[in-house]
Amino acid sequence: EVQLQASGGGLVQAGGSLRLSCAASGFTFDDYVIGWFRQAPGQEREGVSCISRSDRDTYYADSVKGRFTISSDKAKNTVNLQMNSLKPEDTAVYYCHTFLGTDYWGQGTLVTVSS
Repeated sequence: EVQLQASGGGLVQAGGSLRLSCAASGFTFDDYVIGWFRQAPGQEREGVSCISRSDRDTYYADSVKGRFTISSDKAKNTVNLQMNSLKPEDTAVYYCHTFLGTDYWGQGTLVTVSS
């Protein structure tokens, strides 16, 4: 069974940092793209970052470029999102995602950035 377990959210002041982790099970994620999305209250879910199967390619939304870094730990089957210089507008529920013929989503982890 494919499962994605997101963790690491919390409350932080503006300018602070958090590290999100997505633990994958049920498949070998180094064969697939893993991504992070977020959804703020009243807004649509948006893509934040993703990493390719080979780790050679990464994508970042313009709003997080230079502040967020995505990485993978294949030994732990985990994808991490290091978030620095957080802003109140980064407040959202963050979800990890992969596509294996169908969409799989983690359960979401809440990030709250206070001003």
